[in-house]
Amino acid sequence: MPRQPRIDLPGIPQHVVQRGNDRRPCFFQTVDHVRYLDELLEAAIRAECAIHAYVLMTNHVHLLVTPADTGQVGHMMQALGRRYVRYINDRYRRTGTLWEGRYKACPVESDDHLLRCYRYIELNPVRAAMVETAANYRWSSHPANALGQSDPLLSPHSRYLALGLDEASRLDAYRSWVAGAVSAEEVELIRLRLQRQHALGTDRFRTMIEDQLKRHAGPAKIGRPKKPVQGECESAL
Repeated sequence: MPRQPRIDLPGIPQHVVQRGNDRRPCFFQTVDHVRYLDELLEAAIRAECAIHAYVLMTNHVHLLVTPADTGQVGHMMQALGRRYVRYINDRYRRTGTLWEGRYKACPVESDDHLLRCYRYIELNPVRAAMVETAANYRWSSHPANALGQSDPLLSPHSRYLALGLDEASRLDAYRSWVAGAVSAEEVELIRLRLQRQHALGTDRFRTMIEDQLKRHAGPAKIGRPKKPVQGECESAL
């Protein structure tokens, strides 16, 4: 059976994940993280994709991105993957693939669901027990979104900007949001939507997408998510 195309609409944010092949590392030294971010910035500019949040884990990457047009996230990821894999293979004298097949992506409604994705992405290193707080992890958008550090890669989403009338109040509100209690159900729902590449949002949002694409964009009703799988580790986040 042919694979169903991703849900891809202009101006609709997408939560994207790309994993290392066989869950193996994608980053080996600091210079690799720097190179990936440089390549991502160039690819995003060329594809007219706005990056709102990101995290580079040891063996996978999460992005929150809004494309200006249909197909542009795919173009960005293809160009990024090609250039970064070539760099890794040349630097470490290796051959073969680095990534585990196609990236996965799900559309996200531009309401609190979007802010939950911001938080989910930036808290990945905390859930993986790599750091105690998101502020202690270097390779994510959190230093910019929560602490105001400069990051040329990021384009703040309007929902994020609405958190405060000025930068100081916005940063304070965002830090409080990320530090707030996050239920296991919320985390599992985001994982499930991403894994199945279903819309993350209200029933109205899902219906809007289905009306435009004439295909299913998720379950008929947003119900209680399944219980988390026991024994999950960093590579499964």
